[in-house]
Amino acid sequence: MTRIDFYVLTATTLEARFDFACRLAETIYRKGYRLHVHLEDEAMAHEFDERLWVFRQDAFVPHVLMNDQRLPPAPVTLGWEAPPEPGIEALLNLNAAIPAWFSRFERVAEIINQHQEVLSAKRECWQTYKSRGYEVKAHHINS
Repeated sequence: MTRIDFYVLTATTLEARFDFACRLAETIYRKGYRLHVHLEDEAMAHEFDERLWVFRQDAFVPHVLMNDQRLPPAPVTLGWEAPPEPGIEALLNLNAAIPAWFSRFERVAEIINQHQEVLSAKRECWQTYKSRGYEVKAHHINS
């Protein structure tokens, strides 16, 4: 069964949420997982793409937007509509909603911060996972 982890930040800004998402993406990549980051839309995907290049000077997270046809594919994909190719083990969901295809991943990460819109959306996600029988773990992060 898919493992669901919620990372709960004390910060209130969307920028802090993105910064933590970059650090988490790097950690997941360094642990050897292929990762898909699911975003709200193309604009948010491009913003996250840019952030991955600059979030830390000594970091490198090889990634590609899903609509980029470069080969071979990068170990980290960024998308906002369709599910990624099979074989990706982890999902970082930065979308307000849970994608219908979330259960194909071994692990799903959700990030909550104290921004009201994010809090509301992710509380709903938490309840949805729980009502479907998934064990949900919370990790409280001082940010």
